[in-house]
This record gives sequence, structure tokens and C-alpha cells, in this order.
Amino acid sequence: MLNNPTVEKLRDLKLKVMAQMLAEPDPAMQKLSFEERLGIMVEKEWLSKKNSRIKRLLNKASLSQNACIEDIDYLANRTIDKKTIQTLSSCMFIEQKLNIVISGKTGTGKTYLACAFGNAACRRGYSVKYFRIPELLLEIQDAKSKNQYGKFITALHKIKLLILDDIGLKEYTLEESRDILEIAESRYNKASTILSGQIAHTKWYDLFPDPTIADAIMDRVIHNSYILALDSKKSMREVMAEKAIKNTQ
Repeated sequence: MLNNPTVEKLRDLKLKVMAQMLAEPDPAMQKLSFEERLGIMVEKEWLSKKNSRIKRLLNKASLSQNACIEDIDYLANRTIDKKTIQTLSSCMFIEQKLNIVISGKTGTGKTYLACAFGNAACRRGYSVKYFRIPELLLEIQDAKSKNQYGKFITALHKIKLLILDDIGLKEYTLEESRDILEIAESRYNKASTILSGQIAHTKWYDLFPDPTIADAIMDRVIHNSYILALDSKKSMREVMAEKAIKNTQ
């Protein structure tokens, strides 16, 4: 009976795990000291809240693939440096406000790698958002039509890791170029961005009609980026499909 008011107060404080453990005590814990029982309760509450936050961050990130650093395949016929990937997975580049540029032909695992970095960032408590650039540009147009462009750009600026996939699927219009520059400018030395696409960054100049804008974008993105050029003799989609089939057998 004495525990009931305490349980209710714990619930009111949103300490649901501790409240449940106090309301339904584990007999195995009764032999422990008060400090030991309290430590276990606090630890489980902390883990619960941490896992809930990670889940929320992953939901908001809208990653296109359920990718993890631990599941990356370092095949002998694949150009991908394990040491570099593991270094970047620590997410220190986000603290340093640096970028990552990933390029490679179709099937080399660009999107998977970008999403794996996004997953790692969420697990470390950073806000992440994934966009395919064609879809991002459509959202920007929609924001402009609703007079919410400034609000949209400000929201992007607040994201610790912005993932922009499929850069270079087409040449951009002057208006689209200016929008991309605005994003690059708003995040320069303030937050991190991952850009991924089939075209090597050395050919990005050709994507923008105005050389001045092209120079400005390159200057704000490339010079403080890790450059990852992927290559693989076998499509990673094919490799993953073969693994999935093998696991079902």
C-alpha cells in the first residue's frame, strides 16, 4: 500500500518502467541492497527512454532502406574501405560539421551506405532526414506555393544530418540551382550533409546552368567532405537478393 502513491508519482513523471518495476517487484531483486535495486531501475528506465528516442529519430528520418553499418558487405570485388566506413560511423564528422559525398554506378550500394550512416547517427541521438533530390525539389516548390519557403529551409537547417540522394539524375534549372545553393549555404559549417549519386563530384559543374552558382555550391560542399567512390563488379542488389533467398531455404 505504501508504494501506491510513489508508483503514481513515477508515472506522473513519465518514469513508466520504474513505476512498473516498483508495482510488480521481481522476487530475485529482493536480496539486493536498496542502492543496487535503485540502480537497476534507473538503468532500465534510461535504456527504455533511449530506445524510444532512437525509434522516434528513425521514424522522422524516413530512411529509404533499413540499413546498418554492421551489415555492410566488404566483398573482395567491391571498392569500399572498411576503416573509413568505421571511422565515419562514429559520427564525429557530424560534430565537426563535415560532409560525405558518395558516388558510384547503379548497384554499388550508395543509398544503402548513406542510410547506414543515417541509422548510425539516429542511434547516437542526432536528428536525420533523408530526401531523394527530385522529391526534395518538389517539396520546395510546394512550400513556395504556400509561402512557407523560409520555414522549410529553416527546418532543413536544424537537421543535424541531411541525406540528399540521387544528385545528378538530370541537369537542374536556374531556380532549382538556387534552391540547392540555399540549402548548401544554410548548412555550411553549421550541419552535415550526405550527397549521393551516380555522377562523380568532379562533374557536378555540368549540372548547373550558371557557373557562378556551380562554383558556390561546390565551394560549400566539396572542400569539407569525405569523398567515397564506390565500385563493385556485382550489383549489391543482386548480392542482397541472393542472401535473402539463401536465408529462406
